[in-house]
Amino acid sequence: MQLYEELTARGLIAQVTNEDEIREIINAGKATFYIGFDCTADSLTAGHFVALTFMKRLQMAGNKPIALIGGGTTMIGDPSGRTDMRKMLTREDIDHNAQCFKHQMERFIEFGDGKAQMVNNADWLLNLNYVELLREVGACFSVNNMLRAECYKQRMEKGLSFLEFNYMIMQSYDFYHLFQSHGCNMQFGGNDQWSNMLGGTELIRRKLGKDAHCMTINLLTDSQGNKMGKTAGNAVWLDPNRTSPYDFYQYWRNVEDADVMKCIRWLTFLPLEQVDEMDGWSGSQLNRAKEILAWELTSMVHGKEEADKAQDAAKALFGGGGDNANMPSSALAEDSFDGGEIGIMNLLVACALAPSKGEARRLVQQGGVSVNDQKVADIDQKFSRELFLGDGVIIKKGKKVFHRAFVK
Repeated sequence: MQLYEELTARGLIAQVTNEDEIREIINAGKATFYIGFDCTADSLTAGHFVALTFMKRLQMAGNKPIALIGGGTTMIGDPSGRTDMRKMLTREDIDHNAQCFKHQMERFIEFGDGKAQMVNNADWLLNLNYVELLREVGACFSVNNMLRAECYKQRMEKGLSFLEFNYMIMQSYDFYHLFQSHGCNMQFGGNDQWSNMLGGTELIRRKLGKDAHCMTINLLTDSQGNKMGKTAGNAVWLDPNRTSPYDFYQYWRNVEDADVMKCIRWLTFLPLEQVDEMDGWSGSQLNRAKEILAWELTSMVHGKEEADKAQDAAKALFGGGGDNANMPSSALAEDSFDGGEIGIMNLLVACALAPSKGEARRLVQQGGVSVNDQKVADIDQKFSRELFLGDGVIIKKGKKVFHRAFVK
């Protein structure tokens, strides 16, 4: 099976322009393509996984990726999928986030001469003359068509700033610039980017002629990619300082039954023959599929050693043996104890299981906290320092979050 056919079989292709030409170029390893990443935080999330693994698949087949860091577009803010305007970041914050992205991307993509490139659209967008841009680029866009785009339609009732309204033009200009300066003939993005990407294709053809060979591929076939990377309102980060390898493993270990095979097809590099054999799994076999998914992705992001540790810790918690030492842990300082005791709310905050005492109180009152398998019902409950000696205690928050606390 050739690459384009494999991408289709994995369910990664939603819609394309010039399908026959795209198939031929990708299968021949002749595509120079870009995917954009706005640097709104100092870490990529699990939601970026589809794009990262997609770039890796194409590079392995000889195609050349361009990882576009949105140093310029981040200053505007993408309205797609948003109900309000993004927080405005400083240039310093954006530059710092861009460096963090590069470090994380290097685990997936090979950069260097003749290999993948990393570029920052701040290098060309921030130097544009506003009036010149309006004359040269703005004239190519119909406001009526822009307002029909889903990314704008869903924001019209709640309010869309003129700043955000310019985002489609900026993203379209990216493809135009990369087409001319880097020989980039293809762009990829998710469902929410389709209108913006078509704008780039149209801009190139309006400016350079209808025969300009520029192509667009829409990646996800449904909204699952937009859900990935968020759980209980919190992002699942690739940075181990934000999301530990164990918590990262547990996130994928706990995906819904209906999504596990979809995630395996999209995100892992397991042979399709093996994945097809797993398609009929049910019951306890689905749990095995989740373990495979969790280990494969944790290994990809954090390395095999951390993936093994996370799997071992999970088995220790759920009755399969293993070592609790690999569980996410907090070492409590002596001053955490008042009179040789620590209250449950202080304990949850000290272990970063709650951001504040108010949130800790809510968790306890809702019955969502256990210590050493005993549910905590009293917000004033205290625990003696002696309990935290040796291996310490195991705190359970909700059904899936486990944490070990011990004395230094």
